[in-house]
Amino acid sequence: MRESASGDPVLELLLSRLRLHDAVTTPYYIQLQRQIQALIDAGELRPGSGLPSERVLAQALNISRTTVKRCYDALREAQTLASSQGRGGTVVKAAPRVSPAMQRLRGFTEEMRELGLEPSTRVLECAVVQDRTVASIFGRVSNAEFFKLVRVRLADGVPMSREVAWYDLAVAPALAGWDGQGSAYAYLHEHCGIELAWADQSVEAVLSSAEEAGVFGFAEPSPCLLLKRRSHSVDNVLVEYVEGTFRGDAYAYRLRLQV
Repeated sequence: MRESASGDPVLELLLSRLRLHDAVTTPYYIQLQRQIQALIDAGELRPGSGLPSERVLAQALNISRTTVKRCYDALREAQTLASSQGRGGTVVKAAPRVSPAMQRLRGFTEEMRELGLEPSTRVLECAVVQDRTVASIFGRVSNAEFFKLVRVRLADGVPMSREVAWYDLAVAPALAGWDGQGSAYAYLHEHCGIELAWADQSVEAVLSSAEEAGVFGFAEPSPCLLLKRRSHSVDNVLVEYVEGTFRGDAYAYRLRLQV
């Protein structure tokens, strides 16, 4: 039998959602891990939410404390949960607050490392495509080929942005063999011999789409920053067009203005 939730809203949520099954071979701790991760991905467990202690959740679910500990440890290793020293418990990991300066052209990887965060990438799509709209942006014929890359960019394991980027394969054909991991600018330099020199960039406020909300773990559409950038080589050739949606609860860009 499960014990009552005793007025703890997070525990009540967990007890209403978690279902452990004996009829499958998957261990209890993995079932718990997957279900708690799903609640976080769906935005039902928000960043900063405190989870019940191992003892409390184990008693409520009538399972061993070791099972809950293995689940929490796996989620910490996956950068989903964090230990809260001040609160003496376990919390859903919040996005780091960053305030990068818009002073020069640089990629996400370089930007995060300069801020002391560890960048990583989750590739959602990586393909050679033909797109008339994109071709018009690059000033190419309608059947020109482009390397399309859709990625989630993470800092210290937390999703920070969802980017959709296109690269002109007539300029950088070696990109067709790239797996999309790491820095695009480093790949352009090392494998294509292309140095980016300048970019036009705009920033606007938007609400997250359903797909973006799922990536960021938002329960509903939430404020984000949409950056659109056209990056050019030292020869003034347009190489990259990218649209990146950055989570509004983490980003505050800085500009230095001079008279």
